[in-house]
Amino acid sequence: MQVEHTPIAGVTLVKPRVWRDARGYFVETWQKTRYADIGIDLPFVQDNQSLSGKDTLRGMHFQKHHPQGKLVFCPVGRVFDVACDIRRDSPTYGQCFGVELNEDNLWQLWIAPGLAHGFCVLSDKAIFQYKCTDFYHPGDEGGFAWNDPFFKIDWPIKDPILSEKDKNAPFWER
Repeated sequence: MQVEHTPIAGVTLVKPRVWRDARGYFVETWQKTRYADIGIDLPFVQDNQSLSGKDTLRGMHFQKHHPQGKLVFCPVGRVFDVACDIRRDSPTYGQCFGVELNEDNLWQLWIAPGLAHGFCVLSDKAIFQYKCTDFYHPGDEGGFAWNDPFFKIDWPIKDPILSEKDKNAPFWER
């Protein structure tokens, strides 16, 4: 596998080795020792999967007191995935990193605890998977508006389909 460190500490792009032939492909999506060797060594406690249609935008989400590290990828379809540094004491506070994850590249994005995360769907549908380092705590949710001017996320869609929660998300309190 290839590893690319992004400009944001705690955000790593993982490009797993994919074996392809006439039958399809095989990819190892997680192996404890290999991932620990690249600095992803927190224990995973929960896996999540979502199915979304074109132009759906989910985000920007985080947990306030129980931050989750997330290893995410898109095995079906295409998404634009974004991580934003909301750690006020971080030298990259306020910066975001976005990348296309899709069924062809099978790349993964590691998003360390304490960062906000979101994605939008570029294909007709997409399946998105998350490995999380902490359990989901509904009362601990945090989020900010997908179009918050502080973060300046360059989304590749202009009129996203949003949940009520995301439609009503506030701007980030600086």
